[in-house]
Amino acid sequence: MQQPIAPSARPDQVNHRARLRDRFMQGGAAALPDYELLELVLFRAIPRRDVKPLAKALIAHFGGFNAVISASAHQLTEFQGVGAAIVQELKIVEAAAHRLAQTRVEARDVLSNWDALLDYCRTVMAHRETEQFHILFLDSRNGLLGDEAQQRGTVDHVPVYPREIARRALELSATAIILVHNHPSGDPTPSQADITMTKNIIAALTPLSIRVHDHLIIGKGSELSFRAKGLI
Repeated sequence: MQQPIAPSARPDQVNHRARLRDRFMQGGAAALPDYELLELVLFRAIPRRDVKPLAKALIAHFGGFNAVISASAHQLTEFQGVGAAIVQELKIVEAAAHRLAQTRVEARDVLSNWDALLDYCRTVMAHRETEQFHILFLDSRNGLLGDEAQQRGTVDHVPVYPREIARRALELSATAIILVHNHPSGDPTPSQADITMTKNIIAALTPLSIRVHDHLIIGKGSELSFRAKGLI
């Protein structure tokens, strides 16, 4: 059962907000635990109330700052004390994180910038509650032409169509792709269906001289590379 959220700010709340902002500016995000970083976001949506109890309750419920930010609007509004203004602020932060992570991999050799690519995939997909399947289309220099979500599925399945992937790759003049999908369970171990689907996509693209560089499965705390595991 969720704890009731305090309806009004404590007398020292203004000073608390100022101190928290100062700590952030001096030490960055690393200087703050998750709930205090979330407080900073909530300050904008709730200008006059003590938001620490709400921030702590959200972190406890969803499991961390990233999980709160990535939660759907529906999940958030079901939580006591969360209204439209809070959802809007959280979704703005999420969109900004996605845009920043994508910028770090655009117009670069993705294969030589692998850590940034993994950061981007984690940011976009690690905390999704349903499976999503993304295709990263690459040019002849392995620069990112586009990241497109092919399908969104259920908690454990997403349909993927090799012919559609091939068609889109040709439209973009892509010479290679990287497959990425998430496992909402958190375990990135590939299923037999994942392995079979990857082989089918490779079979569809090989006659077109389009290479599948890798298939990444993103879990909540780790990821798996088909190429590193010898599955491609």
